[in-house]
Amino acid sequence: MDRRTILNALTVGLFGTMPLARRALAQHHTMAPAAVPTDARGVLVFAAATLKPALDAIVAAYRAKEGAEVTVAYGPTPALAKQIENGAPADIFLSADPVWMDYLAERRLIRRHTRADLLGNVLIVAERGSPSANPPPVIDRDFPLATLVGAGPLCMCNPADHPAGRYGKASLEALGLWDGIAGKIAIASDPQAAVVMVAQGEAPAALVFATDVKDVTGMRIAGTFPASSHPPIVYPIALTMAAPHAEAAERLLAYLRSPEARTLFDRYGYT
Repeated sequence: MDRRTILNALTVGLFGTMPLARRALAQHHTMAPAAVPTDARGVLVFAAATLKPALDAIVAAYRAKEGAEVTVAYGPTPALAKQIENGAPADIFLSADPVWMDYLAERRLIRRHTRADLLGNVLIVAERGSPSANPPPVIDRDFPLATLVGAGPLCMCNPADHPAGRYGKASLEALGLWDGIAGKIAIASDPQAAVVMVAQGEAPAALVFATDVKDVTGMRIAGTFPASSHPPIVYPIALTMAAPHAEAAERLLAYLRSPEARTLFDRYGYT
C-alpha cells in the first residue's frame, strides 16, 4: 500500500451506535486529517488529531534545526492504528492512549524498545463563553452536568474505541453522571470536531481534552475531571516495526523527547 493511498484513506471517520440524527450532525463536523502532500517524503509520523497544533509547531522547529524531511498525518487514533496494521508506511506512531499502542505491540507492529510515554493531558467539559480568571471547578457527583447539557447534545468521541471517549465515559460513570446524559450524546470523530460543534452553537457542551480548547476563541472550560475518575491519560510514542526511514525516525523520536520539545508541548498545555 503506497503513501498516496494511505494518506487519502486517513479521512475515514469512526462512529458509534448513537441516534442517527446526532451521529450525522457530528459527522458533518468531522475534522479531516491535515492536508498532506501526495508525494510525501522523509519520516512519516501518524499522530492523534488532537496533537496537531503542538506537533505542527514542534516539527517545524525540528525541520528548521535539522533540515530534515518530516510529514505528519493526523487522524483518529483507532483509524491510524488500523492503517498501520494494514501496511501503512508510517515510521512513528503517536497515540492518544496506551490501548491502541498495545494493540499494535501485541501484533508485533512497533519496536518495543523505542516505546515511551511522551505526554499527558487533562479531561474537561467545555462550553461557550469567555475564559474566567479563576480556575475551573473540579467535576464531582454534584456537578450540574445535566443542567449544562440541557436538551443536548453533549459532544464526545466514541467510548467504544476513541481514547477521549473512553476516558470520558469512565469518568462519567465513576462520578455517577453517565445515566443522566447517556441519551443526549452526539458522537464526534475527534475532540476538535466536538469543539467545533459547541463553538458554532450546535451543542451546549463537549467532553474533550484541555488542550483542545486552549486559545480557541469563544470557548472555556466548564469543569475538569479529577484524575482519579479515569485511567491515566497518556500519549505513548514508538517506531513502527516496518519503519522505512528508521534511522531518521530515531533522530526525530529523540528530539520529541528532548527538553526543547517538552518546552513547546508545555506551551500548548500538555502535562
